Amino acid sequence: MKRKRNIYDADDAARSKRLRFSAEERAAHAEKKAEVLGQKLEKAKAEVPKQYRPRIKREFDSATGKVRPTLHFEEEVRPRGKKNPAAKGALKAGRTADLAVHNKIRQVEHENVGTEAAHKTEFAAENIAAGAVKSGYRYAKDTPYRKVDKLEVKSAKATVNANYRAAVRDNPELQKHSLSTMYQKRRVKREYAKAYREAHKNGRRGAAAVKKAKEAVGNIGHAAVTVIKSNKGVLLLVGGIALLLIMVFSSLSSCSVTMEGAMGAVLGTSYTSEDPDILQVNNGYTDLEKQLERRMANIESEFPGYDEYQYDVDTIGHDPNELISYLTAKFNAFTPAQVQTELQALFDQQYILTTREEVQIRYRTVTWTDEDGDEHEEEEAYEYYILHVTLRNRSLGTILSERLTEDEKQRYAALLQLKGNKPYLFGDDIYANPSEGEHYQVPGEVLSDPSFAALITEAEKYLGYPYVWGGSSPSTSFDCSGFVCYVYTHSGVHNLPRTTATGIYNQCAIVSRSEAKPGDLIFFTKTYNSDGPVSHVGIYVGDGMMIHCGSPIQYANINSSYWQEHFYAFGRL
Repeated sequence: MKRKRNIYDADDAARSKRLRFSAEERAAHAEKKAEVLGQKLEKAKAEVPKQYRPRIKREFDSATGKVRPTLHFEEEVRPRGKKNPAAKGALKAGRTADLAVHNKIRQVEHENVGTEAAHKTEFAAENIAAGAVKSGYRYAKDTPYRKVDKLEVKSAKATVNANYRAAVRDNPELQKHSLSTMYQKRRVKREYAKAYREAHKNGRRGAAAVKKAKEAVGNIGHAAVTVIKSNKGVLLLVGGIALLLIMVFSSLSSCSVTMEGAMGAVLGTSYTSEDPDILQVNNGYTDLEKQLERRMANIESEFPGYDEYQYDVDTIGHDPNELISYLTAKFNAFTPAQVQTELQALFDQQYILTTREEVQIRYRTVTWTDEDGDEHEEEEAYEYYILHVTLRNRSLGTILSERLTEDEKQRYAALLQLKGNKPYLFGDDIYANPSEGEHYQVPGEVLSDPSFAALITEAEKYLGYPYVWGGSSPSTSFDCSGFVCYVYTHSGVHNLPRTTATGIYNQCAIVSRSEAKPGDLIFFTKTYNSDGPVSHVGIYVGDGMMIHCGSPIQYANINSSYWQEHFYAFGRL
């Protein structure tokens, strides 16, 4: 019979013929064997099926000074025996269909004894065959895990033996051939085996603890040699090993707590309330905004008798994802009734409406007739009453951060970035689901108009700025009307005081689509829930394109299905 080649000691054939080996040779042989088995074990672990789990990674953004959470997927070993949901469902469906066929046969088989006997034989054979297939499938699926188990046992023994041989090599006293030395060797080897088992057992608690356990065993080997040299007693050796194990694995146990905390954070990135409740809550907040819009429309009826009404108002509206992310971080799963009071408190903080009366002394020319019938003109002073109406939208995102704890802020940021893993909830709202916009360069021929050139130069300074409800300057960013008012005013094209999209529309002369030219304004309706006819405004740049404050400020094609659906009118200041 052909002898199996020794793969661990094949480089020295002459040495293998000897019956006695030195301590150095035995140690080298054991070390090489442990190394080869370790490599095989690592290769077997790499072949075990893997799966990916989502993890939240938080990185500090030096530009904004904030912590930015990002989602990434971490590879881990698939749990042993875990079934594929799709395959499980398919097998169950097949089994159900098979049983239905057999039940149908049973309904008629009593009429024929031969048919009944044949059916029972067939049913039994099917069960045996199905069981065999199932067992074979499980055996094949479990093969990688069994291979790892087998190699772990071999590698453990080889590692313990390598450490033991190293101790014998480095300690001449253990190389003596006596009864006490043999007993001492056995005790040392048992302690190494115990150390490895404890390391492997505790190592399951952390992601890299198995590797650390192997390193710990190697370190223990060197520490044990030092103890043997300075202390002849085996009890001191055992005590040193126990002390090292306590120090190593007490530190490893804390790793598991951190991992569990990370897994808990992953579970907090989704909206936990029911979709109908989420939509109802957002609609409730929108209703409060509609009531404010109706009040703004009726200001002159509420405060009659003034000669002039001057308005300085921000846009009314909110990002629904900001609202739902906040409520989820604050209340977890919620119902409309539970958060009604909170919605009113948020609304009262977001919108601040003030009125101020101003009385000016003005002069007018009056004509009067004297007794002789002659007409005379003179200046007469009178009081001119102005009502200043100011509405400030502090931005929902700003006030939400003031009402959250540090822990709640972290979850809020993750929820907002991922949209609670439910981006479909507010799919029709361009501010809830931003787009990158189109890359567009204004043709050189339209820049021959100096007014339009100044306008587009100012507008393009803010490409990429985020949409912020109520924003009206680069320091706060913009909303759609704030962007248009700022660009027209600061480009010198037209002095356009801050107002709403409707307020801009009311100052324009309406032009047809064929008459529209670069620099005109384009208005849209119902881009979010609002009572007014105009809800969004952009600057038309020609060639079917506009620049507008979407989310972020960007170019967009007005001929797309979305903008065509919401198109309202072209206007010219």
